[in-house]
Amino acid sequence: MAVSVCTVWSNLTIFCLFIQVILVTSAISATSNSTASGKENSTNRYNQDNCTPTEPSVTPTELLPEASQPLPDSGTLLLSVIGADRLCPCDENTAVCDMNCCCDRECNKDDVALFTSCTFTAVRSGSKQLCSQDIASYSLTTDVYGYLELQSSVQREINYNIFCVWSQNRFDGLSHPSPSLPTADNFDSLFSQFISFIFDPEGVNEGLPAEVQASSGYQFGDVLATAEPSGQKGIFYLPAHGVTADCVNSSPAVFLKDQTSRCSQRLALDGDCSSLQALRMDTYANVQLLAGRNADAAVVPVDVASVILQSIKGAQTELTVSDGEDFLPVRTTSSGCANMVLKAVYVIKYKSSGELVNASVSLVLGFVNTSRTHNSLQQEFQVIFQADGGEPAVHYSGNPGYVVGMPLMSGDRATDGISRSINLRDTLSLLQSTEDQDCLKGPHQRSPVLFGQDYMSGCTLSLEDITNCSLVSQSLLNVLRGPNPPQYVASFGNTLLENVLDWVPIKSNMNPTEVQSCQIPLSLHLEIEWTKYGSLVNPQAQIVSIREMIETNQSSLAPLSGGSSIVPVRSSVAFIPVSAAAVPGYRAAPSINAKLPFDFFFPFV
Repeated sequence: MAVSVCTVWSNLTIFCLFIQVILVTSAISATSNSTASGKENSTNRYNQDNCTPTEPSVTPTELLPEASQPLPDSGTLLLSVIGADRLCPCDENTAVCDMNCCCDRECNKDDVALFTSCTFTAVRSGSKQLCSQDIASYSLTTDVYGYLELQSSVQREINYNIFCVWSQNRFDGLSHPSPSLPTADNFDSLFSQFISFIFDPEGVNEGLPAEVQASSGYQFGDVLATAEPSGQKGIFYLPAHGVTADCVNSSPAVFLKDQTSRCSQRLALDGDCSSLQALRMDTYANVQLLAGRNADAAVVPVDVASVILQSIKGAQTELTVSDGEDFLPVRTTSSGCANMVLKAVYVIKYKSSGELVNASVSLVLGFVNTSRTHNSLQQEFQVIFQADGGEPAVHYSGNPGYVVGMPLMSGDRATDGISRSINLRDTLSLLQSTEDQDCLKGPHQRSPVLFGQDYMSGCTLSLEDITNCSLVSQSLLNVLRGPNPPQYVASFGNTLLENVLDWVPIKSNMNPTEVQSCQIPLSLHLEIEWTKYGSLVNPQAQIVSIREMIETNQSSLAPLSGGSSIVPVRSSVAFIPVSAAAVPGYRAAPSINAKLPFDFFFPFV
């Protein structure tokens, strides 16, 4: 019995040693494989006595992650090691072409011909929080034989959002701590901290070519520089609204970016009116611009093109400005001031090299009464860039279809096409309503017709002013239509001037002989019909017809006035969609043209 027990025990010992040799061999193999792949795999070890597994011995240093390398103290963000064209989110199977995965490198031309669409049309190499990143675009096109083929491109994408990261020196990357919550105690300090503008020309121009950086002229997006009286180089600032409607007097003017800003200027008329620098004419007229980016560039003074004085009720009168004359603000009453800047329009001309040629400003001065404006004044500022030697740029209102809120493109017929003016009074516009506006007493303010926005305005006509019926009728018609009413309107927002057939004529129901028969125009209504053109995925707005309907009096004006001496005159515009309802299209069923062989019924027939 003892012999049999020992025999069994010795056999078990040999069996355990055999298993141990196999496990050690597999552990060595697994360790070598994990080392080659860069991954750490643990192996179980067995006790020789009872063949039970034991936990591997792990040192504390193996549990600690590798220390992350901090970003440099200054400079731009680190570039991605892998390009956008090497990334493919839809590539799930190795060595196999994934269907509709346009970025899969395993797909050949035959596989692409079977695609119906691209799963991912764009692949970015960086985070969307960055200001600049590489993006790979993929699309399917049809070749001349009707088969699909793949088109791909890699380009640099610039994010123009103000909340993007261009450069930083934080060690924690894009993870920033939460800002302090504004309270009544720390609001002023937070406002002064985040409202200031910080510009880094070196960081912005770092990615530009060397010849561009060496150029003395401005590049697109450069901040315009000024020559300060102290001899230092400054920045051309204009007021603009910040987080609220209040003016922030530290908004820079940017080269080749036309901008318009409206904001409310806080007033404090306890002292002298002339002490308010933001409302003085010389603040916006005595500006010395630098022709280029360098500090030694030529100085371009801003000339005063015109000065218009606006009354409290809105009437405007152009003033004659002599050399060196400034209309400084003056106090009229205890709560009012005169000659305050209400609007400033800058026109800056430049060369193709980016250097400024000249600059001019047109100012609108007015009166301020704090008892009626609640210690605030509405100001408007505009900057327009024009190429030297060429005509002013004419902006489109869509590409191709009209965009809601953009003005209609209008013009007149010329010998070689359509002539279009950028002057607001020469474009399609309507009378703008103001307080106590008389139809026969000007000048009248006008508003452009904006696509998709119905509008209604008007004026009042006094029966006492109708002495010459035909003269009043013609004058009132000119007020409703405008000084130079256009004859055509572009069907699309980017219609070219030479394509005459793409311009829609303005049809009118007004007979020229009616003006001479003492019929007074009482209303002008523009009825604009538009339709959605193109595919259902991205339809484009197109104007198909425009009609001008003028209503005149059919009898005496006295009954229309309701017993008073005032007759209301109205102008309006309405946009009417005439798009046909979308009808689903079905492909016709294929016809079966099967022919039997001629001897099919042989030998019966």
